[in-house]
Amino acid sequence: MSNSLSSKIIGGNLVLRIAIGLVLGILLALINKDWAVNVGVLGQFFVKSLRAIAPILVFVLVLSAIANKEVGSDSKLKPILVLYVLGTFLAALTAVVLSFMFPTTLELTASPDGLAPPEGIGQILKTVIFNLVDNPLTALSNGNFIGILAWSIGLGIAFRHGSASSKMFLNDLANAVSFVVKVVIAFAPIGVFGLVAETVAVNGLDAFEGYARLLLVLVGAMLFVALVLNPLLVFWKIRRNPYPLTFTCLRESGVTAFFTRSSAANIPVNMNLAKRLGVRDEIASVAIPLGASINMAGAAITVTVLTLAAAYTQGIQPDFTTALLLSVVASICACGASGVAGGSLLLIPLACSLFNIPNDIAAQVIGVGFVIGVIQDSVETALNSSTDVLFTTAVSYSEDQK
Repeated sequence: MSNSLSSKIIGGNLVLRIAIGLVLGILLALINKDWAVNVGVLGQFFVKSLRAIAPILVFVLVLSAIANKEVGSDSKLKPILVLYVLGTFLAALTAVVLSFMFPTTLELTASPDGLAPPEGIGQILKTVIFNLVDNPLTALSNGNFIGILAWSIGLGIAFRHGSASSKMFLNDLANAVSFVVKVVIAFAPIGVFGLVAETVAVNGLDAFEGYARLLLVLVGAMLFVALVLNPLLVFWKIRRNPYPLTFTCLRESGVTAFFTRSSAANIPVNMNLAKRLGVRDEIASVAIPLGASINMAGAAITVTVLTLAAAYTQGIQPDFTTALLLSVVASICACGASGVAGGSLLLIPLACSLFNIPNDIAAQVIGVGFVIGVIQDSVETALNSSTDVLFTTAVSYSEDQK
């Protein structure tokens, strides 16, 4: 009886249940805003659960996968990284083209307090390097996935010389953590219900009317990347119709990422999806957490569009060469974006420095970003996170065909 009950909780059509939760959340927000705000705690609990399990999941799975590693898995990581970098740059370039076609100006407002944007690319690279050598317990508690990957890979290599019983224990531990993740993900419909109800009740739709054109450019660029550019890159790898895989990743990864607004929190969802799509753990356990840190097409679009909007607002008409340089800078900056909600916005001052836009203006642009963040950051995270599992699966399929 207990096995049957757990199967019903973990199994079933998750996407359908999430869709039902989404609709019920919207209806509750329209019927009673106070109740909707109160049930928002369900969404917050779900997101917190994902963020809590994600670092442990990555650490244990990578450690187990490396310790029990199959020969030849390293060869698949390089093409995945190539897709990550290429996809992020082409996304920034897409944002440049759309910004040129539909130039947008901003109504600047006061910026939020307490922001600390990076001062330059050097600072971003320094942060990445320091994250690599972070204390392992600190990395786990703070969700520093670069540090978690570094320690888990190092310990995994060491455990390759361990006893068979040690390797078996790591494998059993990985299976146990994976089961906990499945249980957490099974409650996604309830979490989405709470997140949607609170978001619609608090923000409504009126707050975004003044930024409709900016949102259209941002969301349009992200949709183009998700529905045109990414499928082309996937077709390049698998040489067959890319849309079934693309839509599966958008539906099962993008939906939850849209509402959690955190690539890091969506790692367990992506790991679970990759496993169901047939990607081996030793590939997914490294590529997907790495993607949550460096595969940031949506962040590159956000940085590019808002920077060019700031330039137009200041009366600057950027030439295409400078805009192309902006694409490169935005791609590099995006790799340093935090895997949490709003992480890309703090990189805008760095990109604005290309056009000599003052920091106080750039800070106000960040303020605009926070105003539209409920929509912009949700779509951005959905694109970023779904692309992680999409590219990882595409390369896995491509290698399996050889």
